[in-house]
Amino acid sequence: MNLKVPANLKHGFTPIVTAPQSGIQYIDFGVLRLNEGESFSIEGNPNRETGIVVLSGTCELTSGGRTWKDLGGRASVFDGPATGIYLPPGADCTITATSETEAAIATAPADRPGEIAVVRPEDVKIHFARGKGFFVRDVHDIIVDNVPAQRLMIGETFNRPGEWSSYPPHKHDVNDPPNEVKLEEIYFYKLHPPQGFGMQRIYSPERGINDAYVVENDDTILIPFGYHPVAAAPGYKLYYLWVLAGENRVMKPREDPAHSWVWEGA
Repeated sequence: MNLKVPANLKHGFTPIVTAPQSGIQYIDFGVLRLNEGESFSIEGNPNRETGIVVLSGTCELTSGGRTWKDLGGRASVFDGPATGIYLPPGADCTITATSETEAAIATAPADRPGEIAVVRPEDVKIHFARGKGFFVRDVHDIIVDNVPAQRLMIGETFNRPGEWSSYPPHKHDVNDPPNEVKLEEIYFYKLHPPQGFGMQRIYSPERGINDAYVVENDDTILIPFGYHPVAAAPGYKLYYLWVLAGENRVMKPREDPAHSWVWEGA
């Protein structure tokens, strides 16, 4: 099972994940690139909800006769918190770039009505210095508890050079509440400087998988199951956008008991 989609982004919208794909059953994902003044329209699907994260640049969004201006504003993902937009099932929208803009767009099945929500940078919940020792990272919750989505959860993680995240390794592929809740996930990566790289391991003893991938700028990894720790090469900051979805919208991962000891030993 190949879980890596190498970078191949084009101008306009590039679809990257279209479920079902390599074990992903819920999430569709792609990246939008627009020049200043260009627009892109999303036709609302009554059976899917949408999450948008402005990766860089500024734009405005129009939906249902309303317009939200000055969305975004960071020069890159490494320049502060994101702006996110949640669209409930059936909501059409048009994104218009007011500068060169890059945005990530994810959808998941949903049938519950809702309201459009705009998450500004000051609304992002930031977990500074999560972890300890050499697995310290910053985690930004964009569309999580603050937005009443039905299935989608979206955020960003920032690895420091040479350090690890999603560590100790954790998984969320079994429905065993309150110990673990089943969610599939995708990661979309950026590196600074952009020629950098990182390593993504995915392993699942019961499924016989134990793979490692070199990840570079704009790559995507699919995580249908298994433990999934990430390492950044020394000298390079590593970022990944994470998108989760499942039947139950509860973030309850389970750590690999073989490695949980590092909390005391780091």
